[in-house]
Amino acid sequence: MHEELSNRIRKGPKRGAHRSFLKAVGFSHRDVTEKPLIGIANSQNDIFPGHAHLNRISQAVREGVFAAGGLPFEFHTIALCDGICMGHEGMRCPLPSRELIADSVEMTELGHAFDGLVLVTNCDKITPGMMMAAARLNVPSILISGGTMLAGFWKGCRIDDINLFEAMPRVERGELPLQELHLMETAASPGVGACPSIATANTMNCLAEAMGLALPGNGTIPAVSGERIALARATGERIVGLVREGLLPKRIFTRDAFKNGIAALMALGGSTNAILHLLAIAHEAGVALDLDTFDRMSRTTPRLCNLKPNGPFFMEDLWRAGGVPAVLKELGRAGLLHLTAPTVAGLPLGDLLGSVAPADGTIVRSAADPFDAQGGIAILRGNLAPEGAVIKQSATERRLHRGPARVFESEETAVEAMLGGNVREGDTLIIRYEGPKGGPGMREMLLATSTLVGCGLDRSVALVTDGRFSGATRGPAVGHVSPEAMEGGPIAVIRDGDIVVIDIENRMLTLEVGEPELRARLEAWKAPEPKVSRGYLARYALLATSAATGAVLKNRL
Repeated sequence: MHEELSNRIRKGPKRGAHRSFLKAVGFSHRDVTEKPLIGIANSQNDIFPGHAHLNRISQAVREGVFAAGGLPFEFHTIALCDGICMGHEGMRCPLPSRELIADSVEMTELGHAFDGLVLVTNCDKITPGMMMAAARLNVPSILISGGTMLAGFWKGCRIDDINLFEAMPRVERGELPLQELHLMETAASPGVGACPSIATANTMNCLAEAMGLALPGNGTIPAVSGERIALARATGERIVGLVREGLLPKRIFTRDAFKNGIAALMALGGSTNAILHLLAIAHEAGVALDLDTFDRMSRTTPRLCNLKPNGPFFMEDLWRAGGVPAVLKELGRAGLLHLTAPTVAGLPLGDLLGSVAPADGTIVRSAADPFDAQGGIAILRGNLAPEGAVIKQSATERRLHRGPARVFESEETAVEAMLGGNVREGDTLIIRYEGPKGGPGMREMLLATSTLVGCGLDRSVALVTDGRFSGATRGPAVGHVSPEAMEGGPIAVIRDGDIVVIDIENRMLTLEVGEPELRARLEAWKAPEPKVSRGYLARYALLATSAATGAVLKNRL
């Protein structure tokens, strides 16, 4: 039995006071001296639908822990909603909050010495933050998400929050009455759960399942389904088994597991943010991973799903079609998975897929008949992005763009230009100083990309930024340009009128400026004053690494 950790706080005469504190919260002497102590990291709050219901998930986990003979102790982490943070200064906060979440789980575990951890999560930065903590701590751990929201319904069509962001330009131009927007708002989010597209929240919850840290069903069971509660209870039971078996996260987070996660990401057409997060988790796990691995696997992994924003289907459709196991089954049949990878279920991944039904051919296609021959994400390089850049190629039909640069120093000024009719067909919008350091916090550009789509500009205009994008983004949008502007990357010296080329087929992002001229501009460049000079964001900006390495903090060992 792997219970050595809690012995630090409950064994021997020196720990009388410790046991007294545990008894004071309602446990017996036998409880506090004999049963595995299980920490439940609950990210519940009342602010947004992805996390508002997590107390019910946590309660089911507690029931499972008790049933299996463990002793549950709940603690909390922060959780930010990217959707609510979107389009204003608050968007600086979500990505840096990932590090705080990982740190808070780490500090609680080190201080209280739980034998095992259950990670109760759901949305964008919370899931990777908790996965980072699991890899760092290497204490028996298992993850359970709160599940996906059901799609909304409006005028005979299913809708979600993406429709609201893209409706904004129509309201601004007087094409859509404000009252109708208000009615859409009520319809778009019908209840609790993560946003119902294959945006970052659902992407990461699916990848946790594909990588073996969560039980089958974690990625797609809707938040309102009784199956979600049953899965949470099973998760609570299983953590006690993991403690007794001594199955540790670093036995699960192998390079094979990360490659399984990347394969699932490409097949699902998932969020570009997952690249940041997988790099960060790999960093904590001590697994070598780089952008080239993502691109190699994208070239050989077909896209098997056409989920919103790539296509018309929602997460509930994928659930009914067999969920993540159905996707993994097809990848395994095509020889694109490492089927011997261990999982928290106690069985190799391949064994979990043995009884899974074949792909339905509509929601999940076979590898022989995919939606696309390549995965949903491509990595671009060139003189504009020497360390790499990221594009969700499944969300745009345009494979080549060549056009003059329109340079903006923030998302807000770019949006104003689009709404004001000051962007021309063929332009390449450059939004810079929005990277991990420059933002700071690497803001999502969903307001910009939604405005691009809502104004009908996505058919001819492209966007390039050192910021990042929401998993809900669609259109020709290149993000994560590295090095970022604040570190003196080439994006910092683009001038209005410079020709920018985005070539997805050849994986190139090029500035058509001669090498001597580009070198002279870079030598003359001086960093601007930081946008934030105090508080946590200032510390994050000081310590954050490149997006190409996951935007983790430099002082990590």
